[in-house]
Amino acid sequence: MEKYGNNLMEYEINLNKILRLVKENMLSITLWMVMGLFTALITIMFIVTPKYSATIDLLVNQKSDNQQAQYTMQQADLQSINTYKDILKKSVILDPVLKQANKKDNYKGNLKELQSSISVANEVNSQVISVSVVDTNPYVARDIANMIGETFTKKIKKMMEVDNVTIVTKAVANTKPISPNKKLYLLIGMIIGFGTGFIIALVKDFFDVTVKSVEFLEDLGLINLGMVYHISDSSNGRNNRVVNIIEDTGTNDMHRRV
Repeated sequence: MEKYGNNLMEYEINLNKILRLVKENMLSITLWMVMGLFTALITIMFIVTPKYSATIDLLVNQKSDNQQAQYTMQQADLQSINTYKDILKKSVILDPVLKQANKKDNYKGNLKELQSSISVANEVNSQVISVSVVDTNPYVARDIANMIGETFTKKIKKMMEVDNVTIVTKAVANTKPISPNKKLYLLIGMIIGFGTGFIIALVKDFFDVTVKSVEFLEDLGLINLGMVYHISDSSNGRNNRVVNIIEDTGTNDMHRRV
């Protein structure tokens, strides 16, 4: 219990030192935080390329006049969703899309880059598959998403001998970028600025051996024998030391004057 109390006291002392250090260097730390925010803003505006997303929705749905058969087909479609999602990112679909994008939008990416820019998802127990494409140009993202949907609906008929995929919603150009996240960048910049300012203050405090208080001597395990204060001579505006040493060059005698 005593050991726990000592640890708690030590923790409180260290925390007080940290708070004191932050308080004493508040101006410097604040300036570093402002510099961090400014750097993050410059990064957002001139360095990081914004990216845009476009999404097309595809519906997997076989129809039947028989209710029991309809239910069976629906379950079969749900089980085939993962297969469809996998096919959507394969070269059998993306190679034709890549050629179309190169021709229509002057798309410069290769197959790997195209695959990495595509994400496929669907809700649980939903027959709707959402295909999203991310690109630095919102209109290129829209065109590629629509090309994928159209190519997939044509090729899946031959590949799996089904005629149950239709385009529910075509992709549209979204001119609002999905990245970079401005708020996140600014927050990171502020945190880095604060950390930089605090570390600099910590290093300065670590190498500062000036005796500022009696507590400092006690922390070093030294005994306080007394204090000598600075004396100011207000009559002539000069500062004098407690003891002045004067050397007489003629007699080589040393005189001490208080």
